[in-house]
Amino acid sequence: MKNGIMMQCFEWYAYSDGGFYRWLKDQLDHLYSIGINALWLPPACKATGTNDVGYGIYDLYDLGEFDQKGAVRTKYGTKEELLDLIATAQEKGFCVYADVVLNHKAGADYAQTFQAVEVSAQNRLETISEPYDIDGWTGFDFSARDGKYSDFIWNYNHFTGVDFDGKTGKTSIFKILGEGKDWAQGVSMEYGNFDYLMFADIDHRHPDVVEELFAWSDWFCQETKVDGYRLDALKHINDFFMRDFTRHSRKDKEDFYVFGEYWAADGDMVHNYAEQTEYEIDLLDVALHFNFYRAAQENEHYDLRTLFDNSLVQKKPLLAVTFVDNHDSQPDQALSSWVEDWFKPLAYGAILLRKDGYPCIFFGDYYGIGGDYLVEDKKDIIEKLLLCRKSFAYGEQNDYFETSNCIGWVRLGDEEHPYPSATLMSNHEEGTIRMFVGEQFANATFADYLGNHTEKVLIDGEGFGEFLVTGRSISCWVQDNVVLEEEE
Repeated sequence: MKNGIMMQCFEWYAYSDGGFYRWLKDQLDHLYSIGINALWLPPACKATGTNDVGYGIYDLYDLGEFDQKGAVRTKYGTKEELLDLIATAQEKGFCVYADVVLNHKAGADYAQTFQAVEVSAQNRLETISEPYDIDGWTGFDFSARDGKYSDFIWNYNHFTGVDFDGKTGKTSIFKILGEGKDWAQGVSMEYGNFDYLMFADIDHRHPDVVEELFAWSDWFCQETKVDGYRLDALKHINDFFMRDFTRHSRKDKEDFYVFGEYWAADGDMVHNYAEQTEYEIDLLDVALHFNFYRAAQENEHYDLRTLFDNSLVQKKPLLAVTFVDNHDSQPDQALSSWVEDWFKPLAYGAILLRKDGYPCIFFGDYYGIGGDYLVEDKKDIIEKLLLCRKSFAYGEQNDYFETSNCIGWVRLGDEEHPYPSATLMSNHEEGTIRMFVGEQFANATFADYLGNHTEKVLIDGEGFGEFLVTGRSISCWVQDNVVLEEEE
């Protein structure tokens, strides 16, 4: 999709009254008009309750259809409303991606007794107890669904670990024992082995589990007609399973799009995961997000020339889903690494106005964030950047990364979009960079499409302009009369 733009259509505190799908449906025309053409929906499957964002996953086959966990609907609405939203969005030209949570299950229907050992929270390879019987919440029979769509009953054999013993009331990380059972391989080596994250951790090496999850994907795709998946918590799941699950999910539709979250600030770890999964899965560029985070924290002491260093978009641009913030990084969350407001326009400019990466706009940045930590929306600047991308961010890119506090680049356009754009950003004082936009634009005047500069830039006879940016700001310069045509 040329110049495709995705929106993550939820934040942690999105309202829980069950009307979210209907509300989002009403937003579709506006979102498409500003250049959004793909939607990453929140987790659709029934979770632990109607206030659960969806990551406390309970029943994969309940999309808001059965009276489970206190209601028929999920936090966001009913199955009927979900399917209506997806179909309407696709009719309007959107691709729709579902958030898929396969790492764990929560809210079990009953406890079971089985043998386990405790392991160190800091090193899950270190056993700190003798084997003993615990009561773990691992029994899932989904009695309200009564076998519709799947009669699979989950039990402790289908999991590798839990974090609570109902027999003693003890909270710890318990590794489930059994023939051939162990933590997954091909996961992050943080804490020795980061297979266990939360709740009842699914054993993706168990053949019955593999068969059931593959069958679920077939059912879900047929039921919802989504265009792709966003895969949650990849660094906690066996990499070969995720590779094979992805291949299975696109077996009947080659253009079925799959991207996922491997949360690591070290870009090498993310790139290595891409290699291990044989480049089947596009990945969120978490390293780039952390570069933005550090740049905002360090102010003028951050060297902007390093903004893309060690990022996925630098190493494997065709695999990179670039983003500024998301539901995990927003304030008050466990992985909070919120990019400060002053740097947000620069960060969004870096993902929207450059050639590489598949940019994702965060709902919380565009619409604001609720809850106890209220964050105002950045709608105005994001819309300006979106429209600038839609009109002018095409063609060859030339970088001018000349000083630590001021960088720029030029997009030279293509046949369908023949007008260039020149972008600059500064994290300190006002800056100027002489950049080439093309000899054919000699004597043309350029204006700042973002409105941060009111003066004009005259292109010289060689096709260069002395482009400006104010301190701690971003400007995108395009030919003056083209700006007037776009605004009309």
